[in-house]
Amino acid sequence: MEFKKQTIISIGREYGSGGHEIARKIAAKLGVPLYDRSILEEVAVFMGVDPDELHKYDEQPKRKFFSRTVRGHNNSNEGAVYGLQSDLLKEREAMGQSFVVVGRCADSLFKLNPGLVSIFITGDYKDKLNRVMEKRELSARAAANAIAKHDRNRKAYHNSLCDTKWGETRTYDLIINSSKLGIDGTVDFLVNYVMALQKKV
Repeated sequence: MEFKKQTIISIGREYGSGGHEIARKIAAKLGVPLYDRSILEEVAVFMGVDPDELHKYDEQPKRKFFSRTVRGHNNSNEGAVYGLQSDLLKEREAMGQSFVVVGRCADSLFKLNPGLVSIFITGDYKDKLNRVMEKRELSARAAANAIAKHDRNRKAYHNSLCDTKWGETRTYDLIINSSKLGIDGTVDFLVNYVMALQKKV
C-alpha cells in the first residue's frame, strides 16, 4: 500500500493478546517496516555493544533507587536504552517513513504527529493464558504469573516515561479485543481501519 501521508501505527498490547503477531502481520500487509525488539540490533551496532546486553533493559521500568534524571536525561540502563530507541524512531519519523512500532511508548513519542494511529490490543484472559502456555510451554500457573509480571512491567515502564496511562481508553485511538475476531480477523479489521483513514486525507 502506498500511503498518501506518513502513517505511524503504534501497537500497545497485553501480554498473551497476540499483539506482536498482529503488528507483524499488519506491517507485512501494508508493506511497511516493523520496529520492535529488532531495533536494539541497530542501537547495539551504533554503541558497539552486544545486543544481548541491551535486551535485558528493553521495555523495563526504571529501578527507582538506582537511577536519577538530570536535565531530562536518565542515567539508568533502562532509561538509556529507551532514549536510544526513541532517537532512532524519531530519525525514521523525520525521514518521512511510515511504519508499525510495537510498544516503546510510541503512542506518546509520536503524539504530535498527525499521522499517528494508536492501537491497544487486549484479549480474553482464557485465550491469553492458552496462548502463553502454548508458545512458552508453561503450566497454567506459570503462564498466569508470566502474564501478570509482563503486564505489570509494561504498565510501570509506560507510565514512568509517558504522560498517558497504559491501557486506558483515552490514551488510544482504538482498543480491540483480539479474542473476538481472532488474530487474522483482527489484522484484517485494523488494516481496513488504516486504509479508511487514508481515504480521508
